Amino acid sequence: MQLGLDFTLVEELVAGVDEVGRGPLCGAVVTAAVILDPARPILGLNDSKKLTELRREALFDEIREKALAWCIARAEVEEIDRLNILHATMLAMQRAVEGLSVTPRLALIDGNRCPKLAVPSAPVVKGDSRVPAIAAASILAKVSRDREMLKIDRLYPGYGIAGHKGYPTPVHLEALKRLGPTPIHRRSFGPVRALLEV
Repeated sequence: MQLGLDFTLVEELVAGVDEVGRGPLCGAVVTAAVILDPARPILGLNDSKKLTELRREALFDEIREKALAWCIARAEVEEIDRLNILHATMLAMQRAVEGLSVTPRLALIDGNRCPKLAVPSAPVVKGDSRVPAIAAASILAKVSRDREMLKIDRLYPGYGIAGHKGYPTPVHLEALKRLGPTPIHRRSFGPVRALLEV
């Protein structure tokens, strides 16, 4: 991927980084890092939450095809419970940046803090609606995690995971009380911990 890279482009090697899945009661937190190619623009990039599922799916394929480099990474439930959600998210972001096939000159992180990285980084509040590379990362992370939640729904029927994606909705909380936590529920999160303590 780095071969044949136009050297004038090196000045523009900015990675956008975002996460999906900090709030859910189950499943991994998923992150992505994307370096867009200025020579191959992608129209309609926006915060993944502001796009329809159909549009996200289409952009998911286009981003992976046109970006200079991209990487989807994660922190597992066990890591979330051991480290806490913030540190697990930072670890997953670090993995996403380190997994890029092209080293960025700068990493722009959605939010108000940055993980420890080997490259310069800066936080951008509401970055997924302000920085196209962060918007692209938010789309890769969201589509990837949503697909995973559909698989988890088939593994653990009755919780409605395909619908709420693991977030603490009334449907999810009711199912959790009725059926108990699964191995992919985060034991360190209040509603899950409360059930385990009963």
